[in-house]
Amino acid sequence: MSTTRHRRLFAAVAAGAMVAGSVAMAAPASAEPDDRADVSVTVDIEEIKEPGVLALSVAGDSVALSEEGSTLLVRQFVGTLPTVTVTDTRTADEVPADASWAVVGSATDFVGNAGQEPIGAGHLGWRPRLLDGGDTGLVTEGEEVVTVLDEPTQPGNNVGLVDQELLVSTFDSGAVAGGEYTVDAELFLRTPADVAAGKYRSTLTLSLFE
Repeated sequence: MSTTRHRRLFAAVAAGAMVAGSVAMAAPASAEPDDRADVSVTVDIEEIKEPGVLALSVAGDSVALSEEGSTLLVRQFVGTLPTVTVTDTRTADEVPADASWAVVGSATDFVGNAGQEPIGAGHLGWRPRLLDGGDTGLVTEGEEVVTVLDEPTQPGNNVGLVDQELLVSTFDSGAVAGGEYTVDAELFLRTPADVAAGKYRSTLTLSLFE
């Protein structure tokens, strides 16, 4: 055999071996795995805890006064403030230290519907009445406020509902946290006997402060 032919035959055998080797190596890669393992993934999601709140609500948005108890000199019109509820859903540790809360009220002048002379807010008074103050004894109603036509029943209280008069309060918010407290008030409008006839309207605004 010539040297050239011998070299060609060797190259062909070597190439065949390389091809055969590549096929033999590919076979294990195509096989399906015989084992598997599962990993359980868990999470514990806690309920979101909303902080408590101190809130005010009123059972109605209007009250009609009707005449009762008038005299020859003074006409009187009376009614009842819709029940006011103070709700505190806070825990004691959510309340600021030394906090207190109060509900106050003030009224606008009574304005007539036909151009009558307004009746000043000083002619409207109230007598707060605690309906449910809880068991602590720390929630109390405000003092009576009489009108500018009255003699004072407490020092300086014949001013009417002109400027944030006290309806209900506590001096210790933390001690009464988590409760619900209700109050209303007797309302009375007192005017001179010669007040002009007609319909009048005022707005009584209640505000909760802490």
